[in-house]
Amino acid sequence: MGAQKSLTVPLLFLSTCYSLSRFCAKLKHLDLTSCVSITNSSLKGISEGCRNLEYLNLSWCDQITKDGIEALVRGCRGLKALLLRGCTQLEDEALKHIQNYCHELVSLNLQSCPRITDEGVVQICRGCPRLQALCLSGCSNLTDTSLTALALNCPRLQILEAARCSHLTDAGFTLLARNCHDLEKMDLEECVLITDSTLIQLSIHCPNLQALSLSHCELITDDGILHLSNSTCGHERLQVLELDNCLLITDVALEHLEHCRGLERLELYDCQQVTRAGIKRMRAQLPHVKVHAYFAPVTPPTAVGGSGHRLCRCCVIL
Repeated sequence: MGAQKSLTVPLLFLSTCYSLSRFCAKLKHLDLTSCVSITNSSLKGISEGCRNLEYLNLSWCDQITKDGIEALVRGCRGLKALLLRGCTQLEDEALKHIQNYCHELVSLNLQSCPRITDEGVVQICRGCPRLQALCLSGCSNLTDTSLTALALNCPRLQILEAARCSHLTDAGFTLLARNCHDLEKMDLEECVLITDSTLIQLSIHCPNLQALSLSHCELITDDGILHLSNSTCGHERLQVLELDNCLLITDVALEHLEHCRGLERLELYDCQQVTRAGIKRMRAQLPHVKVHAYFAPVTPPTAVGGSGHRLCRCCVIL
């Protein structure tokens, strides 16, 4: 019985997709997140009848390959949003198919698709000039070539998520900032090569920036925060700033952020040079800001009048 169930599940999804194709010709929004039995044949079934589809979420459907994407986009050329998070078998050729047929695409999510390289991103940028939101987080092979393609082809870009893309540098983000002035949200967590230079360019050229993650960007300093806070976006737009594990950030950065009157949330986990007193002073000026920080417990003092030392448990273990 167990074997039969495991065999019928893919057939069930295939049958369901063909039923959608047959009876739901006007369907525009379809979410198949984590339907792991979805295959290339399933996508072929959808494409044959759901030609009005505009939004499709295939996140974590990890059986899908470039052949399934080709079948899908040949039939669903009006797609505006395509979410492919965790589709780990996808390669650059899949993006070439999207480029060829989905010229209306405004949102694409490729998070945790490790086989994607600059070649695929360049193709997408050239074929989808209306792109407004792109998630590349976890695509660890990407370089500044991808940022250059975005800068030269996608001027309407508003959201860029590039967490854990550790090869991206100031040069790529400089070109991006100078060409994509509508940027509102950027996730640059673990883009470990960027420095204050990136913040300076964003401050000058991206007045609409509302949310910025710089966690684990250990080269960022108080000076970069100064430029950000003194900019148009700092004064008028910035709502969320994440600085976890930015080891060079000090209380001076918090003083600069007092100019960001719209700031709503500030992340400071493991910013070892930031103090409770600094946070308290900032919140006195910005009482509405939610500040998330962590301070390691203080080691207990040496016992007075005793023969031994009072140590915390971790020190005893060491």
